[in-house]
Amino acid sequence: MEVADQLSRLIARGDVKVGERLPSERDLATRFGVSRPTIREAMIALELNGIVEIRTGSGVYVLKQLPNPEISDVGLGPFEILEARMLVESEAASMAATQLSREMLDKLEGAYERMASLEGFAEKVEQADREFHCIIADGCGNSALASIVHWLWELRQSSGITNIFHERVRKAGSHPSLKEHYDILEAMRARDPEGARLAMRAHLRNTIAALVATMEQNAS
Repeated sequence: MEVADQLSRLIARGDVKVGERLPSERDLATRFGVSRPTIREAMIALELNGIVEIRTGSGVYVLKQLPNPEISDVGLGPFEILEARMLVESEAASMAATQLSREMLDKLEGAYERMASLEGFAEKVEQADREFHCIIADGCGNSALASIVHWLWELRQSSGITNIFHERVRKAGSHPSLKEHYDILEAMRARDPEGARLAMRAHLRNTIAALVATMEQNAS
């Protein structure tokens, strides 16, 4: 992560010393010309590398300076993955609306029903959520597009920093929206490609917004 490396180099050369607090997210975002969520991802990457400690309500403090400022790979951040999913899955949903077989639609309905019946069991709901999205991808009629969707979900599972973000969202009580998934399902039932595209895009845009809101709450 480029911003995390830049922050690590800033610490390594002593601009911020051990025990001192880093500048605010707002100041760092302005300094590096990036969004505050990008700064937040970088902070968690530094935390995973043991360079800083994030103290809720107080700030981010330097724990140590490394002779080699390059940090270890912690995976892609959740915002990048979600933005990619919004682009790809919206089109996959549009295509699937006219291509999805009756058998695949039955499977999609089953995944939605499991999400609804397992509410309160976060891990199982998230498994049903992934299945719901992958059924749509598999039913879009384009195996290359389906492979990309599966790959993006694998990136989410394998990224250390993304797992931390989603764990914090989970602890905050946020979970996949049944209403948004129902809207997607209804568009599939109606064989409405534009409706499916818009419903999927709205769902993933709202997921990004919920993630940002949770991180803002944790930072306050």
